[in-house]
Amino acid sequence: MRRILVTGAAGQIGSELTISLREKYGAQNVLATDINPKPSADLLDTGPYELLSILDPDSLAHIAYRYDIDAVFHLAAILSATAEGNPDFAWNVNINGLKNVLDIARQKNMVRVIVPSSIAVFGPSTPKEHTPQDTVLRPGTMYGVTKAAGELLCDYYCSKYNLDVRGIRYPGLISWKVEPGGGTTDYAVSIFYSAVRGEPFTCFVGPETVLPMMYMPDAIKAMLQLAEADGGKLTYKNAYNLTAFSFAARELEEAIKQHIPDLAVTYAPDYHQDIADGWPATIDDTAARKDWGWKPDYDLQRMTMDMIENLKAKLT
Repeated sequence: MRRILVTGAAGQIGSELTISLREKYGAQNVLATDINPKPSADLLDTGPYELLSILDPDSLAHIAYRYDIDAVFHLAAILSATAEGNPDFAWNVNINGLKNVLDIARQKNMVRVIVPSSIAVFGPSTPKEHTPQDTVLRPGTMYGVTKAAGELLCDYYCSKYNLDVRGIRYPGLISWKVEPGGGTTDYAVSIFYSAVRGEPFTCFVGPETVLPMMYMPDAIKAMLQLAEADGGKLTYKNAYNLTAFSFAARELEEAIKQHIPDLAVTYAPDYHQDIADGWPATIDDTAARKDWGWKPDYDLQRMTMDMIENLKAKLT
């Protein structure tokens, strides 16, 4: 990988991944793109940035050739809760946008495309505990449908066109740098903001709702590890199960209260609960650990301490 394009670079993953890629591959070799006309100063100050809609294949092709792109980290997507409110738009962005990226990668003979998937590909009929790598994909949300279809589309481009497409089924992601963006697991970010601000928090899932999660530094590390892994050792390439830890909403509340005892939490489950109920509680990521050495650095306690420390510096 010499010249890298990041789509959705202003989002939760993209904003941090872009910085890591620039540190590793050189600032001018990593092009950040997004539909956001006012991204963070970090993106603008550390390297090139272009406005780009992945629904515009001509603009995508123009940028790919202008910057001589040979690898794409495709992060532009509509997330779970937002997708339920606008399923047609979610399908258009998550599937047609993905196909546009795969097509230009194929046309330009790019060396690699990295496409994150999600635990949303699973559904109520999937085993909830230690969800295996190979299992039924029958999602109950439009976001999950698009991610499952996207996995199959990536597999097709791998087998049909020999395009090296790799991906991870991310669990819920927690980060202090970017505020929540419409995901079902976003309560696990919002609660930290409320705690540090000294505000009461209303949680949109029930206290005993258990979901797999990961801290953003681990998410970035995993994506870079997979992108750079020896392709000959990859059993799956696309859509590896991945996890770091699982917790119930109340367990997260209690972990935060060890540092901010006055946090007041009310549980008021809404439509997010129905989405969460269809997702796994724990994930089996043995394949990722075996094939490319995946191992998380953060557990619940270490993540909680780091979130609070960084948010205090950011918000006060």
